[in-house]
Amino acid sequence: MPFNEVKQFSEAERDDLRAIARQAIEYGLSHGTKCPVDLERLSQNLHQPGASFVTLQIQGQLRGCIGSLEAHLPLAQDVSDNAFNAAFQDPRFVPLKQSELNSLDIHISVLTPAQAMHFSSEQDLLRQLRPGIDGLLLETDAHRGTFLPSVWEALPEPEDFLRQLKLKAGLAPDYWSDDIRISRYETVYL
Repeated sequence: MPFNEVKQFSEAERDDLRAIARQAIEYGLSHGTKCPVDLERLSQNLHQPGASFVTLQIQGQLRGCIGSLEAHLPLAQDVSDNAFNAAFQDPRFVPLKQSELNSLDIHISVLTPAQAMHFSSEQDLLRQLRPGIDGLLLETDAHRGTFLPSVWEALPEPEDFLRQLKLKAGLAPDYWSDDIRISRYETVYL
């Protein structure tokens, strides 16, 4: 799909993906394992390979966030796996407890394929960024980090967004190298 073509989902497909994410978490609480996904009952659109992030919040506070940057599974399975991983495998948090389930808000982001950006300097890169639209993947040597477009809500200035992304990737906020690679992607929020 072209970079600026964001995948569209029907309301029924959106409902199915939200239900799959919640079911994956409920199944994980009951069984301690990932939930099997019955693809046969879902639309063909959800059978297609897709990359997603699942973000969990309780009372507006982050409770887990795990995702895929590249499509390698059917989208429905990717959402299920990422919901389970966000609830039970995010190393920043203890595994979700049953008592938290009713307070849990589940947010799903479906990503477009990442496209490499071309820039001559950090200032050139900053000029190209589209606040509120671009998710970024930063890579250099053994360092890697990504921010979803929703992070622009907390970091609306391109300079701050990029500095914090460098920190997330384990780099100094003023780090710059000609070897730095940046790709951008967009998301559909469900």
